[in-house]
Amino acid sequence: MAALPRLPTLVIACPGSFLHRRSFAFTEVDYSIRRRKARSSAVTCSASRGPSSSEISSTAKIRSEVLSPFRTVRMFFYIAFIASGSLGGFIALSQLVGALANPSRAAEVTDILKDLAIDVGAVSAFAFLYYRENTAKNAQVARLSREEFLSNLKLRVDERRIVPLSAFRGIARLVILAGPASFIQDSFKLSEPFSDSLLERGILVVPFVTDGGSPQFEFEEKEETKDVDSKRKRLWQLAPVYAAEWSEWLDEQKKLAKVSPESPVYLSLRMDGRVRGSGVGYPPWNAFVAQLPPVKGIWTGLLDGMDGRVL
Repeated sequence: MAALPRLPTLVIACPGSFLHRRSFAFTEVDYSIRRRKARSSAVTCSASRGPSSSEISSTAKIRSEVLSPFRTVRMFFYIAFIASGSLGGFIALSQLVGALANPSRAAEVTDILKDLAIDVGAVSAFAFLYYRENTAKNAQVARLSREEFLSNLKLRVDERRIVPLSAFRGIARLVILAGPASFIQDSFKLSEPFSDSLLERGILVVPFVTDGGSPQFEFEEKEETKDVDSKRKRLWQLAPVYAAEWSEWLDEQKKLAKVSPESPVYLSLRMDGRVRGSGVGYPPWNAFVAQLPPVKGIWTGLLDGMDGRVL
């Protein structure tokens, strides 16, 4: 039987993609992502690729309930106490009017005023507690919603594979750099002495160029530096896709932090994908090495809880 002819491979490129091509293959990260979740190599283009970062997703609300399971109960009791105090205050106020209108009940005015003051104080206190609880809830849901939007942003892993940022949860600690090409270029050079240590801690860099430039990552490509170059390529192997969505998320983060839109910034993510640190200027590579524990068996998530507090 004659062998069937081999069909050519069709690669579909999405318009508007922010491409940052690399000429090297992937090892641990690519294998881990494939092992965790099988995905098709085809890329589907769509005009709508995700919700706006200002929208509150149902997932964020559910996560908020999980993180603060008794908040709803507390808020319910606060409302119940406010209603009870308001009813008591209304009754006390009606009694006060009757006592003031009847001279024979003048002796009751003092006690009625005490009861009214207690009711007003209780309503004020529980209203303040409810307001504080509701403010904390809204802030938490907004933060979780921004994290959810961040997790849906796309990264190019190689020439044919695009995955959401959430695919790296439990695999790597991402450091996002956003700034002009010169800022990315300088950050690349500053990271060179720490390449081995950063990789040992599961760190991967996501460079996002904001001025439309194209930073040049230079490697010596010599036989004696082949191993070093391979590690540095692996450290800088990721590239953002769909620049408009990345810009929207970064602009909102800068606005909340009251940072100038033109300022170059970095954001350090925990192993679980949440933001653990951020700042203006170059990332502190030496601080990452000092603060983050090495990952046992690179790209595993055994030390997810050692990444520090969430911002």
